[in-house]
Amino acid sequence: MNTVGPAGAPDRGLRRASAEPAPAPAALSGGADGPRALRPLLDTVLAALEAGAARRAGPVPAGTPERLARLVDAEFRRPGADGDALARLTELLAHGSADPADPACAAHLHCPPLAVAVAADLAVSALNPSQDSWDQAPAATALETVLIAELAALVGFPQGATGVLTSGGTESNLMGLMLARDQILDGIVEVDGLPAGVRPLIFASQAAHFSVQRAAALLGLGERAVVPVPVDAGLRMDPAALALAMAEAVWQGATPLAVVATAGTTDTGAVDPLHPAADLAARYGAWLHVDAAYGGGALLSDRLAPLLDGVSRADSVSLDWHKLGWQPAAAGVFLARRAETYVSLLRRAAYLNPADDEEAGYPSLLGLSLRTTRRADAFKLAVTLRTLGRAGLGRLVDACHELALATAEAVRAEPALELLCPPVLTTVVFRYLPAGAADPAEADRINAEVRRVLLREGRAVVGRTELPGGGLGRVRLKLTLLNPNTRPEQAGELLRAVVRAGREAERTGGGG
Repeated sequence: MNTVGPAGAPDRGLRRASAEPAPAPAALSGGADGPRALRPLLDTVLAALEAGAARRAGPVPAGTPERLARLVDAEFRRPGADGDALARLTELLAHGSADPADPACAAHLHCPPLAVAVAADLAVSALNPSQDSWDQAPAATALETVLIAELAALVGFPQGATGVLTSGGTESNLMGLMLARDQILDGIVEVDGLPAGVRPLIFASQAAHFSVQRAAALLGLGERAVVPVPVDAGLRMDPAALALAMAEAVWQGATPLAVVATAGTTDTGAVDPLHPAADLAARYGAWLHVDAAYGGGALLSDRLAPLLDGVSRADSVSLDWHKLGWQPAAAGVFLARRAETYVSLLRRAAYLNPADDEEAGYPSLLGLSLRTTRRADAFKLAVTLRTLGRAGLGRLVDACHELALATAEAVRAEPALELLCPPVLTTVVFRYLPAGAADPAEADRINAEVRRVLLREGRAVVGRTELPGGGLGRVRLKLTLLNPNTRPEQAGELLRAVVRAGREAERTGGGG
């Protein structure tokens, strides 16, 4: 797989990236002259990316946040006009970035994008289509419509399903819960809002993404409208607990508005039981939204797709292809099972989608999105799908899953580390075990310091979270493995770096 962001040599100060002289700043990227204006600038950017990665010499720049902030401030404020700003600041950006293509950069759901997707994204930036009206994006409008139909089929939705490209899971979850509110509460909501005594509730597991609470607040329901449902030992929503919570809510006079099932939690990749969630949502007349921003990538893999059995029963689904899809952000997708549920989002703006234009055959995507101006983010995903196909992308998913399984075995084999649970998708969660007797607070401090030691030295980017469980403390470390080119021995070296950092944190008392 081709990726961007190679690592290179140690920090030796900013260097000027050699390139052809740049065209005048007023040159535009579009039209017949666009390629001529862009070509020398692209040479400048590529040379600067290489130089910055060489200076970084690892997954993240060494040093403190304050040091990097001073460097950025000095470069940005360099006095006088500077025709070399593109080269200087691009090199600075590359030097000061966390490189998701580096095997030691494994903290977050932050993928190394495919080179073909980056190139496709460049084409979109150069042409600058906006998806809010057909006359700004004729081909991109048609292409997004075709792509959404293909992704809806991948999820298992019937013909007539619809959706839109979004900025990511947070926006997609908001849209799902907004449509749930408008469908389930239709006929209940008054002009001034909900009548007294009406309490709509959203049921989501204790491990669900925080954007569920944020969406409830934005929709005027309040964060307390989200009922946290207990999880089992695998951190999946407990169906029995969900059934009890919904029954109690109805007995107390509340209205079950939605069940949010997570397919791939950010901490462990856990997948909630989708069929029981669908059964209970149907029993109480609630909307079922599946947050598959992470786990949706499993649909690309024949081996892992069964994890999402039942997703086709959802009323709406979130997918993020800038996770297990190797796209530049943003590449979120929102899908709705029935197009008619979108009615509350439809808007008519005479300057964008007049009715007579639509009657004449000019389609509009305006009523599918919360945004007006919107990039053609479907293009890079469409190019990637046609280049690699589902099978090609599925092989990348499988490679990351196999890497996670091998890494988990390496954790088990290291006495100084403790595995939380077997990997479900591509995340490995564990903790460092301090030598000798240690209380939970000390163990938590040392594990928290481990990742800061690695960051300061520029050696690794390791994630952290806090989870329940036995043993010493709640703080866990995690590796989110999204680079299919990473080899098991490289992941093993990363674990050894964690152990070395743990011993260093112990020597310094866990402070830092």
